[in-house]
Amino acid sequence: MDIIRVLLAILLPPLGVFLQVGIGLHFWINILLTILGYIPGIVHAVWIIAKR
Repeated sequence: MDIIRVLLAILLPPLGVFLQVGIGLHFWINILLTILGYIPGIVHAVWIIAKR
């Protein structure tokens, strides 16, 4: 299941974070990072998925 989340995190970083932690602080941080730059959003999403 984590592989699917990582693939979704690469395509749509907020979706990968949402599937891992739901709507919370990390979700909103990821949306902000994705708006500021796509790569930081991906890095944050993969980090959240790998951490849990």
